[in-house]
Amino acid sequence: MFSVGKLRRGMSVLFALMSFSAILAHGSATLLLEEPYGKLGFFTATGHASVYLSGVCAETPVKLRPCQPGELGVVISRYDGVAHYDWLAIPLIPYLYAVEKPEDVPLFVDGKVVSFLRGQYRRQHLETTVPDLPSGEAPGGNWYELIGTAYDRTSYAFEIETSPERDADFIAAYNDRSNVSHFHTVSHNCADFAKEVINFYHRKALHRSIVADVGIATPKQMAKTLVKFSSRHPELEFKRYVIPQVPGSVGRSSPVHGVVESFLKSKKYIVPSAIASPVFAGCVLAVYEGTGTGRFNPARQDLVYNPERGLEPRIDEEDRRAYQTELGHLMAEDLTWMEQFRLERSLSHALNASQLSFDDDGRPVLRLAADKQPDTLGITGANVVPTETSMRLAQQLLEARLREELRKGNPPRVSESDVERDWSLLQQTLTISPSNEQVADENARPLPAASAAHWKSGDQP
Repeated sequence: MFSVGKLRRGMSVLFALMSFSAILAHGSATLLLEEPYGKLGFFTATGHASVYLSGVCAETPVKLRPCQPGELGVVISRYDGVAHYDWLAIPLIPYLYAVEKPEDVPLFVDGKVVSFLRGQYRRQHLETTVPDLPSGEAPGGNWYELIGTAYDRTSYAFEIETSPERDADFIAAYNDRSNVSHFHTVSHNCADFAKEVINFYHRKALHRSIVADVGIATPKQMAKTLVKFSSRHPELEFKRYVIPQVPGSVGRSSPVHGVVESFLKSKKYIVPSAIASPVFAGCVLAVYEGTGTGRFNPARQDLVYNPERGLEPRIDEEDRRAYQTELGHLMAEDLTWMEQFRLERSLSHALNASQLSFDDDGRPVLRLAADKQPDTLGITGANVVPTETSMRLAQQLLEARLREELRKGNPPRVSESDVERDWSLLQQTLTISPSNEQVADENARPLPAASAAHWKSGDQP
C-alpha cells in the first residue's frame, strides 16, 4: 500500500540522506551543544561544548591527521583535568558511545554497562594518555567525559560546511601549537575552545554575549551565534540535528541554559534573590527578555542522528502516540512515570547481577547468572537474540527502551526507523514460549495503525 504519508516520510529520508552526503563530501565543522547532567547540572545548567570535524582524524588523541575514505572524523574538546592537555581528539563513535562500531551501541544501559564500555575503550586506545594507576585501578580526572557522552546526555548539533584546505590548515596549526591545559571557567572554558575552532574555519562566526552571559562564553550562546552566522551565509551548507541520550537507568540530562537564563530559571537562585532584592530580580528578568536568550530553543530539531544510518527525520507526534498506546496494550499495562522508573530500576538490578563481556564479533553481551547452565544475552540491536533463560530480561530491556524512546518530548528525540526496529525486536521476543517454541501468530500484535501501511509496504527496519 502506498500513501501520501509514506511518500512524505520517504522524501524526508531522501532529503536528509542527500544533505548529509553533501556535507560529508565538502567536510564540516559541527558545534555540539551538550546538555548538563548529574551533580554539576544541578548547580549550573550551561552544559558543555565540543566540535566534531568530519574531515579531521586522530593519529593519537593529541595528534591530528587527514581522514582516510570511510573514516568519520573526530570530536575535539577541552576538559579540565585530563592528563594536563588543553584538548584531546576522539573518533566520533567512541566519543558518543565508547565503542568502535555503530552496530556495537547497546540498546539500554546502566552505570555498570557504561563504566565497563568506557574502561575497555580507555585501556585499548587511551592507555598512553590516561593510564591505569599503579594499583591497576582506573585513573581519576574527567577522562570519562571524552568517551560515551551519549550515555550521559542529549546533544544538539549545528553543522556548517568547511573545506579540505581549511582542514589541512587546522591540522597543521593545532599539531604545532602548545597543547598544555590552562583551563579557566570564566575565560578559557569549553565554549571558548569551541569558539576558537569554529572561528578558525569561519572568521568571527561565534562570539560571547556580554549581557546575557555576563561576558562568559557559554555553549548555548555559541550555538545561537552559529545559527545567526549560517543565516547570513546561505551559500554554506548548514544542518541541525539531535543526538539522543541512549535509553537507560542512567539519570537523564536537563535543558541547557545561558548564565542569566540559568539563574532566572533556577528556583534555588532566583527565589532568595527576589525576596532579598526585588529590584535585582527585575533586572535579571529584563536582561533575559531583552537579549532573547529564552527564544532560542536548541531542541527544535527535525533530524535525529543514528550511528548506523546517519541523519533521519524524527518520528512525528501522531506515530509516537500510536506506538505509545499500542505498547501499553502489547505489554498489558499502561505504566505511570513512577512505574516506568521501577521497571528501569528492576532492569538495572538484573544488569548489575550479570557479568559483562563481548561476543565473537566484539559486541557487548551479558553473562547471566543461572541455577543451571550459564547463559548470555546480547544487548545491541544486532545480537539481542534471547534464549529460554534470557527471554524475560530481553523483553524487559526492549520494553524499557521503547518506553524511553516514546516518552513525550518537544519534539520527540527518536527516528521512526529506530522505533520500528525496536518494535520488531520486542515482537520477536514475545513469540518465544518458555519451552523455546514458537507460539501462535495471533499472540503477536501488529504495528500501530499509524505505521501499518509503512510496514506492510516492505520498508522494514
